[in-house]
Amino acid sequence: MAAPAGRRVPLALGLTGLAFALCGLVLLLVLPSMVRDQVIKNVRIDPNSIAFSMWKDIPVPFYLSAYLFEVMNPKEIRLGAKPVVNQRGPYVYREYRYKTNITFHDNGTVSFLEYRRFYFRPDLSDGMEEDYVVVPNILVMGAAIMMEKLPHFLKMLISGALAGLGQDAFMNRTVGEIMWGYDDPLIDVLNSFVPGLIPFKGKFGLFLNFNNSNTGLFTVYTGATDINQIHIVDTWNGLKKVNYWRSNECNMINGTSGEMWPPFMTPSSSLEFYSPDACRSMKLVYEQSGVFKGVPTYRFVAPKTLFANGSDYPPNEGFCPCRESGIQNVSTCRMNAPVFISHPHFYNADPVLVEAVDGLHPNKEQHGLFLDVHPVTGIPMNCSIKLQLSLYIKKVSGISQTGQIEPVVLPILWFAESGAIEGSVLKQFYTNLVLIPSVLEYVQYICIGLGAALIVAAIVLEAKRQRNTREKSPREPDPQTEPPLSSETTPLLQDASKANQNDAAEA
Repeated sequence: MAAPAGRRVPLALGLTGLAFALCGLVLLLVLPSMVRDQVIKNVRIDPNSIAFSMWKDIPVPFYLSAYLFEVMNPKEIRLGAKPVVNQRGPYVYREYRYKTNITFHDNGTVSFLEYRRFYFRPDLSDGMEEDYVVVPNILVMGAAIMMEKLPHFLKMLISGALAGLGQDAFMNRTVGEIMWGYDDPLIDVLNSFVPGLIPFKGKFGLFLNFNNSNTGLFTVYTGATDINQIHIVDTWNGLKKVNYWRSNECNMINGTSGEMWPPFMTPSSSLEFYSPDACRSMKLVYEQSGVFKGVPTYRFVAPKTLFANGSDYPPNEGFCPCRESGIQNVSTCRMNAPVFISHPHFYNADPVLVEAVDGLHPNKEQHGLFLDVHPVTGIPMNCSIKLQLSLYIKKVSGISQTGQIEPVVLPILWFAESGAIEGSVLKQFYTNLVLIPSVLEYVQYICIGLGAALIVAAIVLEAKRQRNTREKSPREPDPQTEPPLSSETTPLLQDASKANQNDAAEA
């Protein structure tokens, strides 16, 4: 039976509202799993996933910015004065990364070699590679520390040989030579006196092994069997752990290779990665939530314990022998040279290190490293990894080139590797992994809200219709005021009554 005309509108509104509400509730229940499935499908290391091309040939424009510390008073330092440095740069290089030898394995892992190439960008730099800069003579001062325990007469012989080559505690070389290498006969001379002291031949440069070289053979999990393990390193150069340090914990290869992380992060998550350049695993911690070009991000930064010494942070005891907190001795993986890594300008380090050198001005904005990661996918949106290389120098008896130099950890340079997703890559990422899920999330709440509103409207209209119906219907008669209702016999009775009344009047 068809509904009365007055009830059709409330009924239609109610049914429409119920449909919208059910649609919204279905989306509310199903959407999270849909988004999760799409994320898993698109971020795992699989040739069919959206993220695979980003992982294979990183489209993000990376830049290496190098800042050198020019020594302003080399002669005075040799006489025991406090070093004075002046920061030069940045000298900016466009960095290209690409993977080769990609091999998938049956256990859900993939192996690869990642190569890096650097091209100088004078338009982004404050200076040229031909600029001359006075810095510590790394070979001389490093070798002096390494030879400190040799017999005195041997050290004097070596010092004489160094003098014959015109070698001193400091050198004046171009930025390009310091970064990418220069030929130095000193290498052969030192090895002739102490075989194997300098375990390489040819050029020497701080970034010599960076350009056109790989970072080692990484084997990482693809996420095919467990998405929580995606990008986690299984082995590096076939190793589960390295042997540079004094404890198993410090030698562990933890986290990823430093490019992407497992998805579905929370503020309690941390970013762990193994850095072949630092010869160790590092852990960054959550600092704050933010937005990068419309994409929600978590910012991760280095905790103060990253380069703390063993006294301030016992788990780092394995990285010792240690000096002041805030610098890490990497001599065991850098040919035993007294080289230290830290944050630039000794940021977050013991103030003693900053006070020992004039010209250092540490601050978080310029010298703190960070990674902005999209928490749902684990893909970095914006990053800047900053490290400083310093050399421990001092007077070494028998090596005249070291003069009266007071012990000091002297900064040589610091660099930042920075990159941010942009252009078509950012647009595709934003559309597929941010915009569409966000729109669907809004749609589910709109459906629920609209459905509820329509149902309420239907109830109100139906209540109003029923009230109007009651007001228009005739009311029941009152026996005391209303005449009796007519029946089939009433007219006859009324006629008989009238006739009797007329006869009485005539009489």
